[in-house]
Amino acid sequence: MPLSEHEQRLFEQIERSLAEDPKFASAVRASDPRFHARRRLLVAAGLIIAGLALLVYGAVIKTPPLAVAGFVVMLASAAFAVQSHRRSQSPDLHVVGGTASRRRSRGRAGRRPGFIDRMEDRWRQRPEGHR
Repeated sequence: MPLSEHEQRLFEQIERSLAEDPKFASAVRASDPRFHARRRLLVAAGLIIAGLALLVYGAVIKTPPLAVAGFVVMLASAAFAVQSHRRSQSPDLHVVGGTASRRRSRGRAGRRPGFIDRMEDRWRQRPEGHR
């Protein structure tokens, strides 16, 4: 249901007042999901290196459980890095003044729209009398 003109004006006024509040803007910037995703990627890279070191150390001193533990740490860190990278690519709200938009498969070159996208398009294109 679309907002009325009065509600849209109120919404824009609230949006402007929040964007002009420096304390709020700095708080939102500090909780920027892209910043946290980048930090998680760096932590995962460090853990991958630590897992590799543990694997090599376990192989050198001929302790298979230690080498296996190093491999498991590397594997878990790589999964964590992939998850963090995907999360950083998601269309979340970013910083104040930024935009939050849904990614549409129509905008991606070479990819077919998914089932949900096709159903949404059909819903939008239906005759107005059939609700």
